[in-house]
Amino acid sequence: MANGRRMLGQTKQARGLIRSLNRAMVRDDKSPRVVEKTAPPHDPTICARCGAVFLRKTWRNDHKLSDEQLERGEWGFCPACLQVSKEEGQGRLLMRGKAVSRDQAAIRRRIRNVAARAAKTQPQRRIVSIESTDGGLDVLTTSQKLAHRLGHELKKLFGGRVTYTWNDDGTLFATWDYQAPKGAAHRNQARTFRTRSGARA
Repeated sequence: MANGRRMLGQTKQARGLIRSLNRAMVRDDKSPRVVEKTAPPHDPTICARCGAVFLRKTWRNDHKLSDEQLERGEWGFCPACLQVSKEEGQGRLLMRGKAVSRDQAAIRRRIRNVAARAAKTQPQRRIVSIESTDGGLDVLTTSQKLAHRLGHELKKLFGGRVTYTWNDDGTLFATWDYQAPKGAAHRNQARTFRTRSGARA
């Protein structure tokens, strides 16, 4: 019995050691690569472009600054604004399929709404660019989480199929394949979109 307990303890220690070695070379933060290239900002820093405030190690739109903090605050640029100006992104969503060009206005509205909602709580999650491709759209985002959320929301509203590929450098490449739904299914889908957005699809 004692031997069994000793062996169980050694097995748990070995598993813990293996897990710690597996994590040894893994990045421990979720910050974009642009953060690694720049010096840590002064606390507090106010972004001269979007107005986000860096305080207590986070960028937020709703940080309230006291008079004393305003006096010692500095102006700078947040990582998202730097990414937008350099046209760099952590996430890319490629939209393709016969129905993308037909429903492009509704798709663009949905993308803007999802991005605006995300930016309220996470100002570092932003769209860098939306470009038209041959029969589709290509969206570049400052964070992989926003690209993932856009793919999920588009699939939830319009249907289709989304695939995600995470790269070793922390970026996400997502593909949304959207073919035209047939008959009543498309009419129901358009009605759902009008109800949720308050606008015609």
